Amino acid sequence: MQTRIRIQKEDFNLNHELALAEASAPDCGAVVSFIGKVRGNDNPQQPLSHLFLTHMPEVTENEISNIITQAAQRWTLPYVCVIHRIGDLPVGAQIVLVLTASGHREHAYQANHFIMDYLKTEAPFWKKECFANGKQHWVEMKHSDQQRKQSWQ
Repeated sequence: MQTRIRIQKEDFNLNHELALAEASAPDCGAVVSFIGKVRGNDNPQQPLSHLFLTHMPEVTENEISNIITQAAQRWTLPYVCVIHRIGDLPVGAQIVLVLTASGHREHAYQANHFIMDYLKTEAPFWKKECFANGKQHWVEMKHSDQQRKQSWQ
């Protein structure tokens, strides 16, 4: 299995990442991609300006690698890519890409979903919401994210 793990401030290009997946796993019958973006209209009374994301270098990459290894123990995955952005991200910006390639679509779909659920709960990222009025607060993990992760056990 080939993996690509990146933690970066720069945006990513889906077409470029798909080309890398195709080149790395040319015999795969399925490539599934998930892109998470910054939402901004959850509360019209308090519009979001941007998110600030930070992480623990090396520890974060190791945890993502562990998550990918867990997925590969469940599904056949010749190629997996996880790119997660950090820093200030405006509303509408791409935050995360999870790309899974497999010989069968069900493996690629399930692994992608699994990896994203575990990223939300296990990868050491911290997210601060910064609002247009200047207020800000650190985001707590959602109970629903924890439940989704537990559903895989």
